[in-house]
Amino acid sequence: MLTSSLVTGLRAARSSVIVTRNLAAAQKATDPIQQLFVDKIREYKKKSVGGKLVDPTPAIEKELKAELEKLERQFGGGAGVDMTSFPTFKFEEPKLDPIDEQAQQKK
Repeated sequence: MLTSSLVTGLRAARSSVIVTRNLAAAQKATDPIQQLFVDKIREYKKKSVGGKLVDPTPAIEKELKAELEKLERQFGGGAGVDMTSFPTFKFEEPKLDPIDEQAQQKK
């Protein structure tokens, strides 16, 4: 009897802690520094649509292009090869010696 009431009390306490945590996360930031940080994150999210660089300068774009060309030379990329996608692998069956195949069949 005592243990069932204790377990019920613990469940209620745990659920109230979860509700309190969720409410705390949903509230607006009270600290002005926190609010500035949240505003900057939201602004960055709006600007970074499509996976592109946010506010790139010509120097940054030139550096990015140079690095991608360096990777293409180093890892075998070339014209028409998408270096940002995962590579596809193609494994072919090895050709076996016919003598080995006959020996396997006799056993």
